[in-house]
Amino acid sequence: MSYFRPNIDELAAYVPGEQPAPGTRVIKLNTNENPYPPSPAALKVLHDLDADALRRYPDPMATAVCRAAGAVCGLEADWVLAGNGSDDLLTMIMRACADDNRSVAYPMPTYVLYRTLAQIQDARCIEVDFDDDYNLPVEALAAAQAAVTLVAMPNSPSGTVWPLEMLDDLAGRLTGMLVIDEAYADFAESNALSLVASRPNVIVLRTLSKGYSLAGLRLGFGLANPDLLAGLVKVKDSYNVDAVACRVAAAALADQDHKNANARKVIASRQRLVGALTELGFAVWPSQSNFLLARPPGGQAQALYQALKARGILVRYFKQARLDDKLRITVGTDDENDALTAAIRELLP
Repeated sequence: MSYFRPNIDELAAYVPGEQPAPGTRVIKLNTNENPYPPSPAALKVLHDLDADALRRYPDPMATAVCRAAGAVCGLEADWVLAGNGSDDLLTMIMRACADDNRSVAYPMPTYVLYRTLAQIQDARCIEVDFDDDYNLPVEALAAAQAAVTLVAMPNSPSGTVWPLEMLDDLAGRLTGMLVIDEAYADFAESNALSLVASRPNVIVLRTLSKGYSLAGLRLGFGLANPDLLAGLVKVKDSYNVDAVACRVAAAALADQDHKNANARKVIASRQRLVGALTELGFAVWPSQSNFLLARPPGGQAQALYQALKARGILVRYFKQARLDDKLRITVGTDDENDALTAAIRELLP
């Protein structure tokens, strides 16, 4: 006997990237954390936190975060909705829009949590294949006419982006919502933020996990027309952003100089790592994120992943179609990247 809905019994749970045990010494290049510390201003807020911030319930709408994010993005605060990471916003969207009569579409390979969240709602998943160059399959996504269409830009695990005009065209052809997941936008040359004002069915998602070095804080936000956000507010948890996250995130968002300086360092290291891996015979996809999708010589990705792990270097391996001959490698510091490429040089035949 099961206590759960049939679709939950059949569900394959999302598996996050491996987290080493506390105190374990590893070079961690598998979950796309920023290798540099958060803003000193954000850390000061955390250090100076008063007891009442913990004793009382937090602001249910995380107004300080919405104001700070709106200021960064050139929008009023009512165009912003904060969440417990951008994954929380994805959950709200699925709760509000997807069910067994309302499908969800996205290109593949991409962030596999999209599939998990859709399946929780018992929604049909329409998975459209990218080609080998990760061109966005606009025609197939538009033809699906799903209640929710999701596009990660830059895409994970490929790091690729597409012209704004292509996303605008897709949004105009959909009757449902277009979710543009910009978790890695701080490392990219372009974004789709302008579509929020011109397309009432578009929501752009951002996170502080990557560019702001705050993956442990769990803070993300959605940017959309207030009428669209009003529907999501109905299904969000009552106090979905805690008081600590709200205060620290607002300070981090206000310190754009620190975030941008760290992003520039990551971008420079990314280009350097592309060159080193290419010299080692890897095929590397063009990335505008803080990671690379790379196919080792001979495509022996799983064996190389395991050999690197044995040396205390974690990268991401996906045992799934079209990715099982590749590795996704987070861009670390130059020292971490050099240690990785030195290990690979010793391990390759």
